[in-house]
Amino acid sequence: MNFSDLLRQQHQYLNTQHTKSLAARKLTLLRFKQMLEENEAKIYAAVHADFNKSANEAFLTEYTILIKDIEDALRALPKWMKAQKVRTNIVNWPGKSFVMPEPLGVCLVIGAWNYPIQLSLAPVIAALAAGNTVILKPSELAAHSAQCMASLAAQYFEPSLFTVVQGGVEETTRLLDERFDKIFFTGSPAVGRIVYQAAAKHLTPVTLELGGKSPAILTPSAHLPTAIKRLVWAKFLNAGQTCIAPDYVFVHASIYEESLALFKAQIEQNDYQLTADNYVQIINERNLDRLERLLPKEKIALGGKVNRTNRTIEPTLLRDVRLEDAVMQEEIFGPILPLISFSNFEDVLHYIKNEEKPLSAYLFSNDAKEQNIWLNELSFGGGCINDALMHITNPNLPFGGVGQSGTGSYHGKAGFDTFSHYKSVFKKPRLFEVPLKYPPYTPSKMSWIKRLLKLS
Repeated sequence: MNFSDLLRQQHQYLNTQHTKSLAARKLTLLRFKQMLEENEAKIYAAVHADFNKSANEAFLTEYTILIKDIEDALRALPKWMKAQKVRTNIVNWPGKSFVMPEPLGVCLVIGAWNYPIQLSLAPVIAALAAGNTVILKPSELAAHSAQCMASLAAQYFEPSLFTVVQGGVEETTRLLDERFDKIFFTGSPAVGRIVYQAAAKHLTPVTLELGGKSPAILTPSAHLPTAIKRLVWAKFLNAGQTCIAPDYVFVHASIYEESLALFKAQIEQNDYQLTADNYVQIINERNLDRLERLLPKEKIALGGKVNRTNRTIEPTLLRDVRLEDAVMQEEIFGPILPLISFSNFEDVLHYIKNEEKPLSAYLFSNDAKEQNIWLNELSFGGGCINDALMHITNPNLPFGGVGQSGTGSYHGKAGFDTFSHYKSVFKKPRLFEVPLKYPPYTPSKMSWIKRLLKLS
């Protein structure tokens, strides 16, 4: 495929102005919703083929979020698209000032493999709502999902508006050689750097949704049964292959053994069956090997068995983990949960603050002082107090990272903003012209200007 021709085709379509009107954007979003609804079963089948993920879990983590994104955008687009009046200062009086959103142009979205449908199509929906055209490059690792999205896009949309390009590193590299108006990438920090460097050649704005080791803290004031139930669900959803999953848990020494017992009981109660469709596979052999190398056999408190035929690892608890252990040196991205004992809350915060800023952070505490310290001292993309993962389900909360965990955000209005340029406009009437700004410049004019600007 000639990517230069594809970009030229999308630029030509943009120049017709067809994507800009409210009516056109709504029609596009309704068409997108139709595509999803008419092919719901095909989407579940593709995700199952890649991960052995059940239709129930695919519905919750892949499908429903996209439908809600479309419905929210359809409802809010008139407000989002409206020019916003701002105050006009005295220097420019009389006149009117406003800020007006416009599409950035041709956008490249590079999707991730762990939630292959949702993490690919959610930014596409935001870009189309903002009036752009989109080329999507899904991850080749989730091959069945990538093929499903490619065939559906070809069936429901013209390539000049939205198309899917399949392939691996070679195709991604060729795409990044082209000049886009916006690049949106979801993936690892290592690949994010490559994308950022490629975009810099053309000064293309970039949103990077990356990852890192997202910490959780469990303090004595937490309601342990509820906290641990939520942590277990959040960690082992999608077999831990979630960028905002709690990567490890600091547990206060006074509740460590009790918490360990509750973690074990909750995992057993959830009855994860590795051979059934209610437990997700590791994406490929390479990641399975990496995760197996992270397992210190002497610290396994529960689980730890690896089934290479099914590409699964049992939900695994690690006890007595030390900060220098191998499992603490990289993002786990799998069903392995280290529990680390601590005695001093400030020591935990000090450790987290001296690591890379995480994409997410979680505090389980009912102590208002601990909550305030955690909120004010830690920098992270987003997070929860007394829950985990659920901040991503609120479209009113921008989702994104900070530092090494990403740049920029999306979801809801934040997604519309990410794919829009807000141009500033000042409109001046023909009549009434203040002569102070024109030459010849005199001490009297300068005096009047200082008085108007309230300068000494």
